[in-house]
Amino acid sequence: MGKNVALVLSSGGARGFAHIGAIKVLEREGYNITSVAGTSMGALVGGIYASGQMKEFEEWVTTLDMMEVLKLTDISISGKGFVKGNKIIDRMKEIVPDRNIEDLLIPYCAVATDFLRGREKVFTTGSLFDAIRASISIPTVFQPFMIEGDYYVDGGLVNPIPINRVKRNNGDLLAVVDVNADMPHERLETREKSPDQHRYLKKIKSIMKKADKPVPEHRKDEIGLLNLNTRSISIMLNQIGALTLKNHSIDIMVHVSRESYGIYDFYKAAEIISEGEAAATVALGLKG
Repeated sequence: MGKNVALVLSSGGARGFAHIGAIKVLEREGYNITSVAGTSMGALVGGIYASGQMKEFEEWVTTLDMMEVLKLTDISISGKGFVKGNKIIDRMKEIVPDRNIEDLLIPYCAVATDFLRGREKVFTTGSLFDAIRASISIPTVFQPFMIEGDYYVDGGLVNPIPINRVKRNNGDLLAVVDVNADMPHERLETREKSPDQHRYLKKIKSIMKKADKPVPEHRKDEIGLLNLNTRSISIMLNQIGALTLKNHSIDIMVHVSRESYGIYDFYKAAEIISEGEAAATVALGLKG
């Protein structure tokens, strides 16, 4: 079996850190990633990998303390979304300098959604971080990103697993990492929440309340606007993703349960990366 692979990385919020773990296992087992396509967090991790600076990025995200994560969340309560997204992108640029996609080490593309036209936008040229910022703009969470007068939101709305967008050479295997798998989850280990984690969760809940109406105790069966949006998008992505996987022949399929971590669990990077390593290990048949 050949060792060259074209890699596709799904959307999935913070669970997308699992892509890092999957990539580490593929490389450790001697696979040569020749190209990468990603959506949302898949676009972010894929772009960092294609830049050749995954190690620096991983070191950063796994050592962030809770207060720094919160400082990177530039809140702005508006009808467009409650996170501007500028601080986190600016900080990433300090670690991985921006460059043009066409100058990356391997072919790369990021998928976003052209909001006004309601269609897919595939970035294969231009600023790497503009493409990433456009692709990660989860509706109602991140504000849409504007490029030359056009507004872009999360690419998962139209193509959560962009298999049809990855560049493949003759003989390349197709490897896909899906972090939204509809499967039960067994946590690798149980860790007690630290005081910092409790503060982080409290802050996130506070942010959510500003964007969503609380549900009275006697109406707990009702669904708030933000939860409705989040759940609706999740259902849609899962259905599109399942159809995409069904219609393609995949050589290496890495599944990470959508129940493993929440889409906002960005402070759990180290755990989620380990989850990706475990899933890739199983996918490659290294352990059952």
